[in-house]
Amino acid sequence: MSERDLLLDVSRLIWRQWRGRLPTGVDRVCLAYLGHYRSRSRAVVQRAGRYFVLNERNSDRLFDLIERGPRGFRRGLLQLACQAFPTARRVPEQRGLLYLNVGHTGLDDLSLGSWVAESGVRPVFLIHDLIPILYPQYCRLGEQAKHERRLENVLTSAAGLIGNSQATVRDIANFATARGLPMPPTAAAWIAGPPLPANTVPRHFDRPHFVTVGTIEGRKNHNLLLRAWRRMAEAGRFELPILVIIGQRGWEAEAAIATLDRLGDLEGLVIELGQCPDDELFAIIAGARALLMPSFAEGFGLPVAEALELGTPVIASDLAVFREFAGDIPTYLDCRDESGWESAVRDFTQDSPERERQLRRMTGYRGPDWATHFGIVDPWIETLAQ
Repeated sequence: MSERDLLLDVSRLIWRQWRGRLPTGVDRVCLAYLGHYRSRSRAVVQRAGRYFVLNERNSDRLFDLIERGPRGFRRGLLQLACQAFPTARRVPEQRGLLYLNVGHTGLDDLSLGSWVAESGVRPVFLIHDLIPILYPQYCRLGEQAKHERRLENVLTSAAGLIGNSQATVRDIANFATARGLPMPPTAAAWIAGPPLPANTVPRHFDRPHFVTVGTIEGRKNHNLLLRAWRRMAEAGRFELPILVIIGQRGWEAEAAIATLDRLGDLEGLVIELGQCPDDELFAIIAGARALLMPSFAEGFGLPVAEALELGTPVIASDLAVFREFAGDIPTYLDCRDESGWESAVRDFTQDSPERERQLRRMTGYRGPDWATHFGIVDPWIETLAQ
C-alpha cells in the first residue's frame, strides 16, 4: 500500500472545535483515530453534501491544528482554509481507497451514497449506538428519523462497519434485518478513554462522596439520584454523603437542571462540575465510595471501566454493554428502582459486604484500551482493502 492509503473524515472534530465545545466520548474516539492513522491518511472535510479531499501537506497542517486544541483554532482554520480548500479535490485521484468516518458526521445526508459511488472509496464507519432509534424519548426532536437515515445510508454503502461493542453490533444487525438491508462485514472493538495516570491521588471531601459522570441529559437519569438525595436529606437519619455530578448540561433533562439551579437544602451536598480536567476527574472517581450510573441507555459507558480500573466500586443500571466489559463486578440495579438506589447508596457509604465483594472482584481489572482496539481494527481493515 502507498504511504497515504486512507481517507480520514475529520469533519466532526473541526465543527466541534470551531464551536469551542468540550470533547465528548465520540470526539475522543475521533481524536484516537486521528492519532493512530494520521501518518497513513489524507483529510476529508464534508458539510451539507460538499466534500473536500485535502492533499498530504494540507492534511498534515489540518491534523496539527486539530491536535493543538481549541486555542487559536478558528483563526488557524480560516488561514488554512484559504489555501487548502480551493486546491482540494471532491474525489481522490485513486479509486478504492478506504474512507474512515468514526464520528457519525454526514451519515444522514442523502449525498453520501452518490459520493461513495462517484469517488470509488470503500467506506468504513464506526457506529457508537442506536439510542435515538431505540430510545427516542431521551433524544432531541427529530433525532430518531435522522439516525434511521444514518443507519440506512451506512448499511447500503459500507464496505465495513465497526461497532464499539458486541451489544451495538447486535442492535445494528437487528435494525438491518427489520429493514431488509444488507449487513456488511463487521468488527466489534471496545473503545477506550485517555490513559489513566500511573499514581492517581484520591480526592476526598469533608464527608464521603459518590460520583456520576456524563452529560446531563435525560437518558443519564440524574433525576433519580437527585430525588434520592432529597429524600435522604429529608429523612435525616444518617450523615448524608456528597453527590458529585461531572458533566456538561445537555438536553431532555429539564427537571434535573431545575433541581441543580435550586438546590435548597441540598446546597453543599450536591456538587456540579460542568468542566473537569481528566486528572481531577480520575482523582474524584478514585476517592468515591462508588461511581453511580443509573442510565436508561448507554452507547458504551467508559466511566464504569475507568472506575473499576481505579479501584472504585460501581453501582449501575443492568445494561448489556456494562456486563460485556465489566462482567459481574458492579452492583446492577433496575434504573427505575428509586428505593433500591437509595438503599445502595446508604449501604455503600459504609464498608458493607456488597462493597467489599466488589473490591475483591475488581483486583487486577483492566479496562478497554486503544492498543487492543486497534489490534482488532488494523488487521480487519486490511482485509477490506484487498
